[in-house]
Amino acid sequence: MLSGFQKFLLRGNLIDLAVGVIIGAAFGGVVTAFTQGVIMPIIGIFGGVPNFDALTFSINGSIFKYGTFLTALINFVITAAVVYFFVITPFTRLMERFKREEKPAVAEPTNEEKLLAEIRDAIKIRPL
Repeated sequence: MLSGFQKFLLRGNLIDLAVGVIIGAAFGGVVTAFTQGVIMPIIGIFGGVPNFDALTFSINGSIFKYGTFLTALINFVITAAVVYFFVITPFTRLMERFKREEKPAVAEPTNEEKLLAEIRDAIKIRPL
């Protein structure tokens, strides 16, 4: 039972997944810092930083904070745009630039072509 658990833990894809999650979390921090530190101030220049947290309405004493949702939605859209335009698009262009041109495989000559080549070679060797 323990050996199966050990095999599970040491399987390659589990380690790859763990590394991916850790790198993803660190990358998320970078994207958040870039969005909050660079993009949001640029947006703030033109119309103020979008923060709708104070927007609420109430029904029978229940307070609905829809502004928090709007702020989170706007932050999500901005973060998605940053990832797309500053990570995905440049990475795709870079990969296309360095992508090797795959040459078509040279086809194996057919038996007929081999036979014709032998006949040609035999004719070249034969004296006139």
